[in-house]
Amino acid sequence: MTSLLVLDVVGLTPRLLEHMPRLRRVADGGFQASLGTVLPAVTCSVQSTFLTGELPSGHGVVGNGWYFRELGEVLLWRQHNALVGGEKVWESARRARPGYTVANVCWWYAMGAEVDWNVTPRPVYHADGRKDPDCYTDPPQLHDELTEALGTFPLFSYWGPGAGISSSTWICRAARRLLTHHEPDLTLVYVPHLDYDLQRYGPADPRSASAAAALDVVLTPLLDTAAARGHTVLVLSEYGITEVSRPVDVNRMLRAEGLLRIHTQAGMEYLDPWTSRAFAVADHQVAHVYVRDPAEVAAVARLCATLPGVAEVLGEEGKAAHGLDHPRAGELVLLADPEAWFTYYYWFDDVRAPDFARMVEIHRKPGYDPAELLFDPADPAAAKRRAAVALLRKKLGLRYTMNVVGLDRGARAVRGSHGRLPADDRDAPVLLCSDPSQARERVAATEVKDLLLRLSLR
Repeated sequence: MTSLLVLDVVGLTPRLLEHMPRLRRVADGGFQASLGTVLPAVTCSVQSTFLTGELPSGHGVVGNGWYFRELGEVLLWRQHNALVGGEKVWESARRARPGYTVANVCWWYAMGAEVDWNVTPRPVYHADGRKDPDCYTDPPQLHDELTEALGTFPLFSYWGPGAGISSSTWICRAARRLLTHHEPDLTLVYVPHLDYDLQRYGPADPRSASAAAALDVVLTPLLDTAAARGHTVLVLSEYGITEVSRPVDVNRMLRAEGLLRIHTQAGMEYLDPWTSRAFAVADHQVAHVYVRDPAEVAAVARLCATLPGVAEVLGEEGKAAHGLDHPRAGELVLLADPEAWFTYYYWFDDVRAPDFARMVEIHRKPGYDPAELLFDPADPAAAKRRAAVALLRKKLGLRYTMNVVGLDRGARAVRGSHGRLPADDRDAPVLLCSDPSQARERVAATEVKDLLLRLSLR
């Protein structure tokens, strides 16, 4: 049986590979293929397809989050593996070969996954509201093993305006340690670095090419170790990030039409999903629109189609055609124009925005917010000073607010997004494999699970 290392290098495309000579070498004796992704082309949906071989209509992960109808809440970035339907690759492998071992390093929906070694970012949430960097592991003793060897997981380098190479470095070092100390049959590694500068500056910016080159250096020790130990290496990506210049405010339009409702507390406006007739959960270039009354779906679809920046409105037939016809999906799914993306914003006046809007708060915002990657463009220096004061208060054990994210100006500064199906293969996901036996020109995301099984169970 061959040990298999699988690297999910998020955002990797043929264009970026030009700046990554060590990663390209994976395919020198094997093959490179285009990778057909799924709609929406976002992390949680695509990873779930890789691991189950099912479309979102089967595994149920219709985005990075959705409206949980049974709770009446919009929730993104959940972590429990039970949210993913279908048979996972490790379950299929163990049916074929009992005792098959798996390590998961930062792939999503890690909590409760029945793998042998599990590592995922998980802050310490103190009772007084403070949040400290850390990770969750299973078995529990792996936490101290990794922390003592590598230091505390650099959470604030994993996401936010400080996101950078140190988080991917920690992840790759942790994966290398698992490879050498525990020897899993399958090691899954999520490497996020290309997500950052490509969304901040766009894929054509020189800083994005520099990010790819820097990541290639970080990946080298892990790839060299895998090669020295005779492991098969499979590299894949979930999506390609393309240039954008226009944020689209679906929820503001729905509110202006009297369909979305808010409630107010302490002068701040909050989305009220319980009483809204329609609202959108924005997720990069895809938005799920939830419509309370079935009789209003057609009218809401016509309204959404008139909004500049909306390329397509998928109803029941459209969702089924793309494998998105699942009860968790919105009654309608919107696709943005190629140069546009969807905000979650629903307030008309920034003075009335909730306080979490100006913070890195991925679990409180009812939609994805790429402006969290930028210090407030209105005054980046002032935002950095506020961050420094907040960190000082944190070190002193005081409560603090990290209000560093811009609102409308921050949204207008975003230059890269994803979620649509790619129009150009050079900006599409790519797959590299060190084993030539499975060579082909194109691999569908739904075929990745079977490919993993064939590579590792021979």
